[in-house]
Amino acid sequence: MAARAQTWMPVEGDSQPLALVRDPLRALLFLLTIVTISRVHLHYPILAKMRPVMLLSILALGYVYLNPRELTHTNVLKFWPMRLAAALGVLACCSAPFGLSLGGSASFILDSYSKTLAYSFLIAMSIRHARDLYTYVWAYVISCGILAAFSVFVFDLSSEGSATARLGELYTYDSNDLGVVLMVGLPLTFLLLIIDRGIKRWLLLLALVGIAAAMARSGSRGGLLGLVAVGVSALFLVNSVSATRRVSLLIATLVALAVAAPPGYWKQMGTILSPTDDYNFSSTEGRSALIKRGMGYMAKYPVFGVGIWNFARAECTISPKVAARQLNGPLRCTAPHNSFLQAGTELGIPGLIVWVSLLFGSIFAPLRLRRRLPPYWRRGNYEQRFLYAASSFLPIAAIGFAVTSFFVTFAFADPIYLLAAFVTGLYLAVDTQLRLEAGPEASRAVLGVASPLGGGWRVRRSDTGVPALPAISLGAS
Repeated sequence: MAARAQTWMPVEGDSQPLALVRDPLRALLFLLTIVTISRVHLHYPILAKMRPVMLLSILALGYVYLNPRELTHTNVLKFWPMRLAAALGVLACCSAPFGLSLGGSASFILDSYSKTLAYSFLIAMSIRHARDLYTYVWAYVISCGILAAFSVFVFDLSSEGSATARLGELYTYDSNDLGVVLMVGLPLTFLLLIIDRGIKRWLLLLALVGIAAAMARSGSRGGLLGLVAVGVSALFLVNSVSATRRVSLLIATLVALAVAAPPGYWKQMGTILSPTDDYNFSSTEGRSALIKRGMGYMAKYPVFGVGIWNFARAECTISPKVAARQLNGPLRCTAPHNSFLQAGTELGIPGLIVWVSLLFGSIFAPLRLRRRLPPYWRRGNYEQRFLYAASSFLPIAAIGFAVTSFFVTFAFADPIYLLAAFVTGLYLAVDTQLRLEAGPEASRAVLGVASPLGGGWRVRRSDTGVPALPAISLGAS
């Protein structure tokens, strides 16, 4: 539905700073997000033995079962991100019987992927308004702060197999995977920095410096490219923050990166400019050869793919390497090291289309939504400014993921599905805010979807937890 021309009239709303939502469900999901993204429990054996991810998930699901009205009043499947996430789940299940190993795919779906999807849906379904989304963004940023602290103070550097000393022996993420998580977290940190004040802002600045230092210590070239992409995107896509402030934050990030860079870091990064001299271009196990073989797998299994999580199995069964095994030595069952390649080879061409649509939709759709938002939100109260700024920084987080995930196997990992939940949460929060300010018609005009108050998850409008604001009149322009 095309948005009709509106004359938006600002209203006086709640001028109190945003605060974390502390009801039992959001508190459980807040902790679940921190544990899931930071994997901090792996450092503490006593926490690992308690299996906190499973425990928090059971508690959250049990609370939802007993208190269904704690969920959003709108069915999240009305919004495209969760529909695409659900479609990927269906395609993953379809790929299992038609791929190379039913058991291998089924085990991954049951042990990992189903939990990732369930987690993202639970996050999306629990976002009712701006403060809920704000709470979960803080959880992700705290997770990145924990990872940064461990990268600087706990994990050791190693120069084995690299021109520079870089993080090695990580038991949470490897150094390249770390870049993906942090380059999603960096724009979210920027988002909170422009909204929060006082001690929160100082903690966020500390997290910002820590993320930059962790990126330097990771020695990840993909991570550096992601940092460049995030920085450039922030300069050109954000319109709710002055250019001076944006540049200042980016300079602070780059200074922290330069100070924390280990010996040989810039030499290693310089190899980005000479890709043909790198082993990834010349080796049979390099990324160039992997992409070529992956395209072959996709051509051979175009509809359902080789099966989710079966790329490594394809490398040891149907790969051209198998015929040349006697010439090239031991056979390596290599992971795809490219999330786009992973989605296409393991779920087929339909899976690649849906996965790419989810990723790039998370970039372009919020920016399109921003153009429809009331202009006064840009300088409005805390909720309005947060939602307006989120429509810029969530796309930048998706850009950070798109660039860094090109170099790692992350198609079915948590970050992209959590981003989908955040984008859905942005729609839900905008819907709530517009309904309170201007009524259902304004919400439908902006979002382009209907979200009847009586449908979805059986929550009345009065149960959203947001105090009513005075309505505003809309006039044709």
